[in-house]
Formats: sequence, C-alpha cells, structure tokens
Amino acid sequence: MKRILIVTGASSGMGSEFARQLCAARRADELWLIARREDRLRALAEELRGGTAPACHGGTAPACRCIPLNIAGRSGVHAVKALLRDAYAAQPFVIDTLVCSAGFGTYGPFADTDIDRELDMIDINAASLTGICGVCLPYLERGSRIINIASLAAFSPLGNFAVYAATKAYVHSFTLALAAELKDRGIRVISVCPGPVATEFAAVASNGARTQVLHGKPADHVAAHALKLAERGRHTAIYAPWWKCKAFLSRFIGRYFFARYTYLYEKRPSQPVQARQL
Repeated sequence: MKRILIVTGASSGMGSEFARQLCAARRADELWLIARREDRLRALAEELRGGTAPACHGGTAPACRCIPLNIAGRSGVHAVKALLRDAYAAQPFVIDTLVCSAGFGTYGPFADTDIDRELDMIDINAASLTGICGVCLPYLERGSRIINIASLAAFSPLGNFAVYAATKAYVHSFTLALAAELKDRGIRVISVCPGPVATEFAAVASNGARTQVLHGKPADHVAAHALKLAERGRHTAIYAPWWKCKAFLSRFIGRYFFARYTYLYEKRPSQPVQARQL
C-alpha cells in the first residue's frame, strides 16, 4: 500500500525543514506539502527533486504533491478531509507521518493587537491542528507518527504574547493526551516545544517591526532533534538545554507572576494598530 508523508505549514520555517528531513528519515511514496503560498511550495518541491535536500531514505525522493490551501478553521479541515477521501478512493494509502506545523504568533499586549488576527491565530494554531489530526487518524496504522509543533511558550502564560502562549499550551496538552490514547495502537505522537528558532516567525508576529528572531536556534537542528526523539517514542521534544531548564523551572514559578513579569520586562516589538472601537 502506498505510504505518504504530510506536512502542513510547509512553505517556510519549521514546516519546510521537516519536509526536507522526512525524506531522509522515512521511506514513502508521496510527500504532501500543504500551505497557502504555492510559489514557496513549488520551490521546495523542486529543491527536493533536485537533490539539494538531505539524501532521501532508500535513495529515492518521494513524489511531491504541492497543495496550496488555507487550512484555517472548519472549512480548512473539511478541505483536507476531502483531499484524503478522494486520494484514498483513487489509490489506498497509509499516512506514515503527519507534521502539523502551520501556525503563527502576534507580539504585543492583547489590548493593542487586532482581534481578528488573534482569532485567526486560534483557528490555525489550535482548531485546525485538532481537526487535521482527527481527519488523518483513520489513515494511520501501527508505526505511524504524528508530530505537532507546540512551543516553549506552552509551559507558562506570557504577557505580550497572551493568545499565542494559550494556543500552544492547548497544542501541548492535546498532543500528550493524544499520545496516551494512541499508545496501544502503536501510533507515536510527539509535541515539539521550541524556543526561539531562526525562521520568519518574528517578522510575522511583529508585523515587520522585528525582522529576525533573537538568539534563534537553527531550524534544521531543532527538526532533526524532534525526529530523533519521535523515532525513540518520546512524547516531548525540547532541543536546547536552556529551553529544557526554562520548561522545568516553570513548574515552580507562579503562572500569574510569570505572565506579569514578561508583560513588564519582556516587551515584544510590534507595529501599532488602530485602537479598538467600543
């Protein structure tokens, strides 16, 4: 039976890096690249076909299927469900690995951020991830894997990053519960919890006020670490020693205290938005 790999948010950042490394780590017939930006997806597919990505498992690159799609909310989830149903009807398959990497953040106090942007973030970071795990689950079998991208922000509420941290706390909690539920079926599930990574995340989160993530770790290192731990059956991946320390210390620091501290002393730059109307 055909085996496929699926990566959401594959047009940039951690998503594109996971797509590159999955080719080297897993044997599969197809790699589905899902994101909104078709040009980025096609460039990545060309890179993989051209052999500039890491050497593919077994020496043969899987066929890349570029799927330009906005997966936000229920409509996005139902679109993915239809894609899976139609593809399976044409030729049955098993999902070897699902990577849910689509998402974004917003910097700044909640009162100063655009509410539609915050709701969009909840849709993509939490609702879509949940739904896509759900619609993909019937196509997984023993040995399949789900890799969900949470964040170091999942371990404590953060001032100036309130909604993002809340969505990632949801992702981490959901992923660990899913890992427990799927253990007896032999399906491995891991929550990846990176701190700062060198991607375009900061440019999006700050509306261009900050062009680069400060002290960002290389995305390829973070992805390689996550894939290694997923292979070992671990349920949480935290790459850097300092990130592990912060996650551990969060158990002993009051959640309100940390939110207040980050609000006062860890300002995140963002372009101002028009004040909300009463």
